[in-house]
Amino acid sequence: MRSVLIVDDEIQIRKGLRWKVDWEEAGFHIVAEAANGEGALAKLEEEKVDLVMTDIRMPIMDGIELARHCREKYPHVKVIVLSGYSDFEYVKSLMKKGVRDYLLKPVDPDELAEVLRQMKEEIDQDRTRQLELDQVKRQARTQFQEVQEQYLLSLVKEEWFQYSLVKERLEQLKLDMLLKEDLKVQFISVGVRDFSGQANRVNELRMAFQMLCKELVEQRPGIFAFYDLSYTNMMHFLIVLDQNFDNHPDRLTKMIQHQINKLLKLETVIGTGNPVTGLSELKTGYISSLLAWSQNQLNHHSQVINEHVKREELMDFSPDLEKHIINAIEQMDMSRFQRELESLLGETTAQSVLSSSIVANRILFCLGSIAKKYNVENSNAQQLIWECQQVIWQLNDQGKVIAYLTQLAELIVAQIYDTRSTDGRQIVDGVRRYIDQYYGMIFH
Repeated sequence: MRSVLIVDDEIQIRKGLRWKVDWEEAGFHIVAEAANGEGALAKLEEEKVDLVMTDIRMPIMDGIELARHCREKYPHVKVIVLSGYSDFEYVKSLMKKGVRDYLLKPVDPDELAEVLRQMKEEIDQDRTRQLELDQVKRQARTQFQEVQEQYLLSLVKEEWFQYSLVKERLEQLKLDMLLKEDLKVQFISVGVRDFSGQANRVNELRMAFQMLCKELVEQRPGIFAFYDLSYTNMMHFLIVLDQNFDNHPDRLTKMIQHQINKLLKLETVIGTGNPVTGLSELKTGYISSLLAWSQNQLNHHSQVINEHVKREELMDFSPDLEKHIINAIEQMDMSRFQRELESLLGETTAQSVLSSSIVANRILFCLGSIAKKYNVENSNAQQLIWECQQVIWQLNDQGKVIAYLTQLAELIVAQIYDTRSTDGRQIVDGVRRYIDQYYGMIFH
């Protein structure tokens, strides 16, 4: 149904317009009346109106001035003016100034019905175009958010060494607030569980859970939600700790718990990581939130676990260490990789269990990135990554962690060897075909 506002300083004319046609049958509903243009603008603030029918001559504000205001502030509203014969030429000259059509007084019911038919078609066409435009905008916004999320995930999981490229990409994705020299951020990892006894309910609500998390922070500058495929039924939040943003992790966790429980009837387990400073520390901050989450107790309802790890307790996993691991794998030097692994996680390292777990996760992220680079994404690799994560989260068997990381590295090295060998054979085969083809042509 399309809504109508009737504007005339004479109440009898307003009543007469109501009686001249069957508005409901024509597809319209009169939602309000006003005695002049000023009163009409007040009604437009309160009601959603598609069509304004207004007299041209009224006190305080006439119909032409009202049409001008509608064109500027409510461009979607169609304006029909009512005029006497003496104003006919004047009205025609104003058709380009916001007036869509006109009717001569006294209004003929058939003419009114025909104008309403035309306006109905135009309003419906406008609505269709607007729906299509809104859909395109939503799709573009969704795609942009997905690209943002993917890049945030790459920042916290994959290797990156060229700051200039990172800077350029963050600016393109409107994430340049992360480039501040004194950037302080905190991560929280949110998992959901269900105690209703309904099988598979969490998986069925996974998409709704993800969408709800994104909606909760969409209008909150400095908070970004993203999803990591490695951790099913979880969402992660990067929170910029800046005095210009009203971002309090504790407040956010309470809001998330309340909304998920209220709307989805699910329990939440939230791991709050340590605050970290600078882009290079994002991985450490992310892993600390995962480790906090991993310490939750099974068969317990909603929980918030804070991970208070002193900075000096954490081993400095620098980009150089990451490069050493990558180089060892890409050079297919397992002996070198095992030496690096032993120096970082071996029994002789004097570091806490928690620090060792963070380093192990950094190495696992690094191997996962290399596996992706060389298309090592088969079921064996995925299973190894999952099992390695579980062992790391147990925080009590460093030997198993090293064994899993070594096994995953061997799988990646084997794939790199096969890839390079295959590429070499393809080159040799190509040269042979070239020689066979052109050698035969020359000596034919």
